[in-house]
Amino acid sequence: MQAPILVAGLDGRSLLLEAPVLQRGGHPLEEKPSGRALINALLQQAAGLVVLGTRLSDLSLPEAIRRIRASSITRHVSILALIPAGDPADLDGKAVEAGANAVLRRPLDRARLEAWVAKLLIVPRRVEARIPVHGHVVGTPRNRAATHFLGLSRNLSIHGMLLASPVRLSDKPDVDLELSLPSSSTGLKLLGRVVREAPEVGWPYLGYGVEFLFAPPDAMDVILSLLSNEGEAQASPAALAKAGIQSTLRREVWIYELLEPVRHGSAWHVEIHRAPREVWRPGNAGPFYVVEGNSPEDAIRQARLFLERHG
Repeated sequence: MQAPILVAGLDGRSLLLEAPVLQRGGHPLEEKPSGRALINALLQQAAGLVVLGTRLSDLSLPEAIRRIRASSITRHVSILALIPAGDPADLDGKAVEAGANAVLRRPLDRARLEAWVAKLLIVPRRVEARIPVHGHVVGTPRNRAATHFLGLSRNLSIHGMLLASPVRLSDKPDVDLELSLPSSSTGLKLLGRVVREAPEVGWPYLGYGVEFLFAPPDAMDVILSLLSNEGEAQASPAALAKAGIQSTLRREVWIYELLEPVRHGSAWHVEIHRAPREVWRPGNAGPFYVVEGNSPEDAIRQARLFLERHG
């Protein structure tokens, strides 16, 4: 039997009608009368998913989520929070900060709800659908100093992606990701976790399997749209706009290109590309790293310092 779905703070029968994927997945649904009762059940048994509403008799929604995340036994369960339309607008952010994997507000869009349930339950018919989308990925590991790398996605699903990274990522870190896809005019911001090495990505990159821990609903909508239009998604993506080359440097067997600084929020980013000396031509180097500075001049200086240390 599949691990149960534990529900509290909302009507479990209505949830089954809103998300038929729960019934198709074969997971029994168990509705608990309070937040503490749900947490006690989690301590006794594994759960495929926790769905929380705001009608908890004993705990606030954020407090119930925090208590689940505070225990080493229960902290890894996926949590979906469903919030009524009339509840305070800041409750969504509080639920995310407390540790919810996804927060949806009523009235619910059935396609979006089913997409999130399928992702969090890891339903094979949805999760195993992967498409070979090649987009630019800017990553910032959370367990390292404030440095960025620029990699590529090798394929994509609602559950995660294969990442082609130019640098080694140690200790399976959590990574803040910004994924630029041809189908989206803005970068998709997600939180991912490196869960395995992926040697199938191949030279000159290091490959990693990345699981999405959190994705805002608008980012998941873009990914879901790509999956539902798989044939279109496999077409060659349009070239992403790139900054011009500011300077080139030679380090042993590599040629490095420093691109012109580009504003990113309140900072400036410089992309560093590289290629082997024997094959290098201006503009054909591949992504290697992204370095941040407080000004265009500082970003270039930080890029040169980075190459002195790591080039």
